[in-house]
Amino acid sequence: MKKILFVAFALFFAAAGAVAQRYAIIDTRYILDKMPEYAAAQKQLDGVAAGWQKEIDTRQSALDKMYKDYEAEQVMLSEDLRKKREDQLFMKEKELRDLQRQRFGFEGDLFKKRQELVKPVQDKVYNAVQKLATQRGYDFVLDKSEGITIIFADPKLDKSDDVLKELGVK
Repeated sequence: MKKILFVAFALFFAAAGAVAQRYAIIDTRYILDKMPEYAAAQKQLDGVAAGWQKEIDTRQSALDKMYKDYEAEQVMLSEDLRKKREDQLFMKEKELRDLQRQRFGFEGDLFKKRQELVKPVQDKVYNAVQKLATQRGYDFVLDKSEGITIIFADPKLDKSDDVLKELGVK
């Protein structure tokens, strides 16, 4: 919602000053898909993720077997042994959830690996867009790949300080 309002706001000001301002539209998804280094980074990332998923699947299978064994033996176990096995199962399940969160959770290992492998390619695209925008005199460069997003805006057009001044904020 914020993105839509921001784009509408930006387009309103772009339309108001359309005589003096120039803009361009790009599709970063299309650009990235055409870059061999992005495809290589994505392939490497997929391989790493598949290895981690295989490790998690193996541990899940072992945990499932432990549960089946416990259910089969539960009747014959004493109260202390039953409690001990339940605690073991609980700890193994917690370890598995923690591993999943560590590998695939928000800002987990996969996120960090993606930053390591894909971000340099994205930065390369951003730098090329910025260079192109400066050379050709574009005031705005919008990205249409995932909704409209402003990729580059000429800093002299940023009136944030004027708004702060109007609000009396220093």
